[in-house]
Amino acid sequence: MTVCSDVQGEPLAGSAKQGRAYVLFEWPGGWSRDVLDGKTFSKELTSALKRKLKEAGKGAGLQLIRRPGRAGRDVGQLHRCYLVWAEQEIMELVLLEDPEEILTLDLSGPGKNGAEVIDKPVLLVCTHGKRDLCCAVKGRPLAAELSEHFGEGLVWEASHMKGHRFAAVSLLMPWAYSFGRLNAEAGKQLVEAALKKEYFFPGNRGNGQLAPRAQVAELAVAQQLIDASETLHYGDLTVVDEDPKGKYHQPVEVTNVDGRSWRVELKKKEVSGVISSCGDKPKTSSVWVAARVIDA
Repeated sequence: MTVCSDVQGEPLAGSAKQGRAYVLFEWPGGWSRDVLDGKTFSKELTSALKRKLKEAGKGAGLQLIRRPGRAGRDVGQLHRCYLVWAEQEIMELVLLEDPEEILTLDLSGPGKNGAEVIDKPVLLVCTHGKRDLCCAVKGRPLAAELSEHFGEGLVWEASHMKGHRFAAVSLLMPWAYSFGRLNAEAGKQLVEAALKKEYFFPGNRGNGQLAPRAQVAELAVAQQLIDASETLHYGDLTVVDEDPKGKYHQPVEVTNVDGRSWRVELKKKEVSGVISSCGDKPKTSSVWVAARVIDA
């Protein structure tokens, strides 16, 4: 079997998991292939959770989490549940007795559940082996090493988060940036930068609040600034794409908090030999790449 994450011809930029709000629920028990397929939780609860997330809007999603290693298989009477609103850069923590209590939460925005505001970032590392072998093989050792290095609470194992072909993959909260192909050294640098809210470029797949074209454009500008030795923080860049499908070949507008702006011209590129999941046959995919960054 060909291991999908060993094939590295596809660019990372523009592949981030999209979403603006997240429920991160601690659940150490078995994760079925899709945690909302009715096999992790009961079919009745699964249906109710799907309705809850849909009603919340804002691209709300559920990630199951657990502490790395054997410790993660044991939870006391209360389960930790992080509520994330990426647009506001806010993450809160509530303690729940069971997954049914997720249905009682107000997911319309922060500050509505009597929750504790968390001022440190959280890195979720996908270790969802039932979804794809790569995430178990590459994600679990990474999560364990990062957790040992930083201590409990900053790094969690997590369920599928899109892009297992880029394993080890991760989601950085509260900003909802996706990363791929991380090793332990890069993972440590990523978390250290996140503790200072500094934008980390290596392995960055994009901002999950944005569509793929906008993700690529933001990363192109970020790379240019970081290459020029500028310090960039999450939230410094605002992206506007009036042509999200690229139908009219319009550039994407990127603006810095300091007032500078750029137009990023994009083009479609074909990438051959892409293996979307372990065991799949290679295929050709089309991706967006930045062709030129122009000062506006």
